[in-house]
Amino acid sequence: MAWGAGVMSCVMLVGTLGYRVIGGSGYSWLDCFYMTFITVATIGFSEVIDISHNPAGRVFTILIATAGIGTLTFMLSAVTAFILEGDLNQKWRRKKMQKTIDALQDHYIICGVGRVGGNVAHELAMTGRPFVLIDAQQQNIDRYLAKYPDQLYLEGDASDNDTLLAAGVARARGIFAVAHDDTLNLVISLSARQLNPALRIVARCHDMKNAEKTRRAGADEIVSPDFTGGLRLVSAMVRPHVVSFLDEMLKSDDNLRMEEIVVPESFAGKPLGVLRSGSDYVLLATRHPHGKWLFNPQAQHVVQQGDVLMVMTTPAGRAHLEQWIQAGQNV
Repeated sequence: MAWGAGVMSCVMLVGTLGYRVIGGSGYSWLDCFYMTFITVATIGFSEVIDISHNPAGRVFTILIATAGIGTLTFMLSAVTAFILEGDLNQKWRRKKMQKTIDALQDHYIICGVGRVGGNVAHELAMTGRPFVLIDAQQQNIDRYLAKYPDQLYLEGDASDNDTLLAAGVARARGIFAVAHDDTLNLVISLSARQLNPALRIVARCHDMKNAEKTRRAGADEIVSPDFTGGLRLVSAMVRPHVVSFLDEMLKSDDNLRMEEIVVPESFAGKPLGVLRSGSDYVLLATRHPHGKWLFNPQAQHVVQQGDVLMVMTTPAGRAHLEQWIQAGQNV
């Protein structure tokens, strides 16, 4: 495309100079440029510069017309192919998507859109949490987009700093390093930690021998699907009703979930009794930072800044509870 534009510019320049020489000073530069333009564009208006008795001028016109029409045809074909192949539309969509990503705050980033990454994305979507997908393979992203076409994503190497910055890692709340390779997840954890020291990082690890290395690289939590899957199989055998209850929370139409809410400064020093009137959540336990869980806390229990409340609620109930706690008001 750029090559064609350069050739067309040369044709117009040579044509203007040539007609100036052929016509002489009796014609202005604008007349010469106009003569070149109508020749290349095949408009067919009458000749501004009279070449009816000038064989050299006619030969020059033939050469200019051949070069110009050929170049113009090539450029129009390239533009048509560009539009038909969807490149223009794709670039516009990516630019618009990047603007949307740039406006995100406290979102999540999922690095790797395989089976594990897809399930992570599904759970975040079900609970109303914004996130961005990153994968080096477009076909992996396309499989997810087939079900969720409006999802934000980036195609690229998740271990590359530029890709993570484009995904808004500096403003993100957390990142999931769930690529298929332990080494890649380690590098993702390291890069993300360097770009945002306050970021929470959860990494997938196939071989538990790599767990400690990944943790030292910056991951806050390590999850092994094989190890966790084994524990789940045992639980399904010896604690079937508990497993059924937990599955129901993940699969119910009401999106019932176990949620964590951190007590802000505005709600510090208040007793839990002010939360007991809620009808769309159940308070199960509290925990002081680095302390033990206090299950079924009493109404007179006073919470402090940084305490974690574990509640059973829906996404709408969580948002309602967070809104009132943040405002420091009674629910």
